[in-house]
Amino acid sequence: MKKIFRYLTGFFISAIFLTGCVQWPTEKQSISDLRPGISFKAQNTDLLDGRVILDGLDMGQAKDYQEGVAMMRILPGPHRLNVTLNGKIILDERIFTSDGVNQTFLLQ
Repeated sequence: MKKIFRYLTGFFISAIFLTGCVQWPTEKQSISDLRPGISFKAQNTDLLDGRVILDGLDMGQAKDYQEGVAMMRILPGPHRLNVTLNGKIILDERIFTSDGVNQTFLLQ
């Protein structure tokens, strides 16, 4: 009986020490995405079918980055932004982006 009592006492003491070493998190930490973002809006939704070319790279259609739905995250700094539709350039701009700044471009 004494051996069982010793084992139980040892178990409970060990359990108390082990749980005393564990600390639950007291606050929620998250990392915000501060990269600049660009999006597009258009008066005519057909214009959102245009191809977005950023610094010579085809990034997909403008409707993939429609304002209020999605945003293209890019690196800060100077960029060349083009949007073409059926071989016609509908947007051609040199832009400068910085951290935490989101820009929306109107396609006309």
